[in-house]
Amino acid sequence: MIIVGVDGSLASRAAVEWAANDAFRLHLPLRIVYAVDRGPFQISKNPAEASQDGPRRVGRQALAEAVALVRERRPDVEVAADLVEGSAVSVLRQEGERATELVIGSRGRGGLAGALLGSVSTHVAGHVRCPVVVVHGERRPPRGEVVVGVDDTPECEPALAYAFEQAQVRGATLRALHAWQAPVHAFVPEVTYDPDEVGTARNQAVAERVAAFQATYPEVKVVQDVRPASPAEALAEASAGADLLVVGSHGHGAVASVLLGSVSRAVLHHARCPVAVVRPRA
Repeated sequence: MIIVGVDGSLASRAAVEWAANDAFRLHLPLRIVYAVDRGPFQISKNPAEASQDGPRRVGRQALAEAVALVRERRPDVEVAADLVEGSAVSVLRQEGERATELVIGSRGRGGLAGALLGSVSTHVAGHVRCPVVVVHGERRPPRGEVVVGVDDTPECEPALAYAFEQAQVRGATLRALHAWQAPVHAFVPEVTYDPDEVGTARNQAVAERVAAFQATYPEVKVVQDVRPASPAEALAEASAGADLLVVGSHGHGAVASVLLGSVSRAVLHHARCPVAVVRPRA
């Protein structure tokens, strides 16, 4: 089941559309949720929302609009909608534990006011078992490419598996991106450092990771992209030509920085396409 969080915002609408399309591609049902947060700090400027039933009324409207959008765009998708009491982060984390995929807009308000980029990356992505997809409100024409960040450890394998599946159901090319930076000791004159040798070794490491999944998805065209660069900058740059950018929530080696920290926040902020954060296996 794919679960999408809504709040009535433009980014939320984009998330619903993205989730409906993915549910259609993957032949999965879609569940739409609205978090009704009655916390003391959630004070609405809209008098219509100030009554005790205001948050639920706003939520029901947001859900109705989301369901109507799904039925308009993807009438074959099985869809259900629910109001869920609780803070946005707690509701999303709870829902994510039973989802195949959790989708949310990159900017929120109302019932998902806490679901901004920082909250998603810090408190949701990487803390639930399923991939978390953050969708921007901007609509873009299809690029025909999925980008996945690859490092030299087994922790990147769940992200690779997810990316291969997404590339297959979309009929897209998969770009396996491995960005690496020279170690600090490379700038010490006494230490021998050959960039060509390092590049060759990293290309081989990525090829081995990719080969394990290529056998399962032989029809997916893979472009291996290994470059000396900042991981965050390389991923954000590659996202301009992608329909989806996939990163792991933890890692080591070449994309070790793509954690739930500064680089992941930078990727989420600067990526030009939806970003899927995939947690390693427990």
